[in-house]
Amino acid sequence: MMNSLSGRFLILTTVFVMLAEVLIFVPSIARYREDFLLNRLERAQIASLALLADDMIDSELEAELLLNAGVFNVVLRRDELRQLVLSSPMPGEVDVTFDLREATALTLIRDAMSRLIETENETIRVIGNPFRDGGLLIEITLDTDDLRMAMIDYGLRILALSAVISVFTAGLLFLAVRVLLVKPIKGVVGHMQSYAKAPEDARRIITPTARVTELREAEEALQSLQTQLTQALKQKERLAQLGGAVARVSHDLRNILTSAQLFTDRIEMSEDPSVKRMAPKLVNSITRAVSLCESTLAFGRAEEPAPVLTLVNLAEIVSDVLDSERLAIGDFDLSLSEEVPGSLMVRADPEQMHRILSNLVRNARQAIIGAGRSGEINIAARASDDAWFIDVTDTGPGLPPKAKEHLFQPFQGGARKGGSGLGLAIAEELVRGHGGSLSLLKTDETGTAFRIRLPMGEMT
Repeated sequence: MMNSLSGRFLILTTVFVMLAEVLIFVPSIARYREDFLLNRLERAQIASLALLADDMIDSELEAELLLNAGVFNVVLRRDELRQLVLSSPMPGEVDVTFDLREATALTLIRDAMSRLIETENETIRVIGNPFRDGGLLIEITLDTDDLRMAMIDYGLRILALSAVISVFTAGLLFLAVRVLLVKPIKGVVGHMQSYAKAPEDARRIITPTARVTELREAEEALQSLQTQLTQALKQKERLAQLGGAVARVSHDLRNILTSAQLFTDRIEMSEDPSVKRMAPKLVNSITRAVSLCESTLAFGRAEEPAPVLTLVNLAEIVSDVLDSERLAIGDFDLSLSEEVPGSLMVRADPEQMHRILSNLVRNARQAIIGAGRSGEINIAARASDDAWFIDVTDTGPGLPPKAKEHLFQPFQGGARKGGSGLGLAIAEELVRGHGGSLSLLKTDETGTAFRIRLPMGEMT
């Protein structure tokens, strides 16, 4: 029982009720002792009033009056000159005197506890005020056996009543805890166990039903957690399926591009000036496409391959990226510009840097064309003491709220309708592979700006 919530609650409730009863018992037993002595004083006062009718009463009547009052002697002082006295033989000298006229609560409690502890019979004197203003003072003498036995009897009755109350209260609280707490908690645990068997099944997500505020908050938190986990598992399954499909497509596409690469090698032999000017770019594009397909196939088996860092001319990479984008722009009113020093060398993987810039520029180009307004895309670069900074800015419509909320999350941060959200995620992952960072500087209706920071590190 101690291992269950309801069992512990039952035991603790019983203990606490008994402790409360003990705290109540101490002043109660003191009050009972005081009432007992006051009752003896009252009965003694009534017995002494028989002397008012006749100053002299026979010894048998006097003994009977004292016996009925339960005392040995009575002294009732009516005024300064007159007092009534009843007396009988004393069993011994008075051991202690108690004055109830000025007794405090602590004094009464102390005397009551002492009487319970003291087992030996004693003769005591008790002084009090007469009832109904029947005089100035009344004093009685009695033994303590009857008093102590009456107090013990009262204490046992209090103890029995306390036990009944504690058991009854604990039983009611036990049932209340079972109904209001234990049963709902077991229900939540059952939902968790059921959900754990098939977390992909949305029907197993808990529906909050508790009326207790704290339990309902727990159920709502569990519902939110299960919903997010189920969605994540479904997305993971879709991503796994998509990864398999992309791997198969990339495998076939690589073979097609390899064949195209053979044809471009022959095109390079043409003497046509236009062909000779365009052929190298076509060859480079196909080479990058083949490399991307191979990287995609490798991604299906592991993470993005680590970059091969070398000192490369950034201006050449930027120029190549912008030339490729100009072909996609066509006749649309969109200008591309660069502010990159021709001598600026950065420590990076040339292929991956080309992919990073291509993704950022392509996103900007698609956003501007999708908005149907003219615009500009600019790539600027500079070097500081410990890092290179590359800024890609545009005058597009800015990122939508969903894209800002899931900026670098694949399949969630798409900046345009129909976008996959992979461009920024890939760019951010590649920049991190270089030991750098990709951050959003600003985005509003006037445009968007991203910054790439590449640490210089050791340039050997």
